[in-house]
Amino acid sequence: MNDPQRAVETAPAVLTVRGLGKAYGAVDDAVISRTGSDRGSARDPLSGSIIAAWDVSFDVAAGEALGIVGESGSGTSTVLRCIAGDVPATCGDVRMECHDGGTSNVLTADPSERRRMRVDKISVVYQDPAEGLSLGVTAGGNIADPLTAAGWRNFMAIRERARELLARTDVPLDRMDDIVRTFSGGMRQRVQIARALANNPSVILLDEPTTGLDASVAAGVLDLLRGLLEEMNMAAVVVSHDFSVIEMLTSRCIVMHHGRVVESTLTDQLLEDPHHPYSQRLVSAARA
Repeated sequence: MNDPQRAVETAPAVLTVRGLGKAYGAVDDAVISRTGSDRGSARDPLSGSIIAAWDVSFDVAAGEALGIVGESGSGTSTVLRCIAGDVPATCGDVRMECHDGGTSNVLTADPSERRRMRVDKISVVYQDPAEGLSLGVTAGGNIADPLTAAGWRNFMAIRERARELLARTDVPLDRMDDIVRTFSGGMRQRVQIARALANNPSVILLDEPTTGLDASVAAGVLDLLRGLLEEMNMAAVVVSHDFSVIEMLTSRCIVMHHGRVVESTLTDQLLEDPHHPYSQRLVSAARA
């Protein structure tokens, strides 16, 4: 019998992360040893340095969504932003199959190359749509921006692509030429998702994509994301403290606490039988 999970485990990695770390302040072995989950803090009591994330490693295959779970301040969003290039990593190795065939560490790429990668190789959907959109531009204009950056020049082709993506993300087409600032939070998030998909990226990073949305709106966004991830065969990394998001979108996940990975397992297994005490507290609180 075919085992879908086994197929995911043996599929080539589209995104490979090894030993990723981000520190604010001086860092050495002593600082590392005085911080982390077992020390109860990401801040070194002697130097004051903050180890926001350290020694984070994982792989993601095409068509797979990996969850990164943890409370605010656990380092989950830091990991995502280091991969995206929004925050410079202190150390680590990140490779993407779509970039040089995975032969080079994207963390060491120059800023212009990182910006080019954000055009058509890797996209981010932020918790706050204002980070991923130009609020003073129309919905269609927001989608046109990454298309023109990728070399699209035909106005009608760009407009048709924008219409296609807005339709797929359930944004009314009669609002295509409306300024995004006039949209609701849920509608802005849908436009941000459409923009992120404009150039068919190989990797999409989702940072708390439903936080701040009403429950019914959040459910609709999750349904949309789940369908798109299944359809487009992208590698996805989903950061959330909300287990309903992780359960709906991901097959595997890692749990972070005070900047360290404390558990790595299948999502179903984490929800049914968490092993680390911190994971147990998170799952218990989610069920309460």
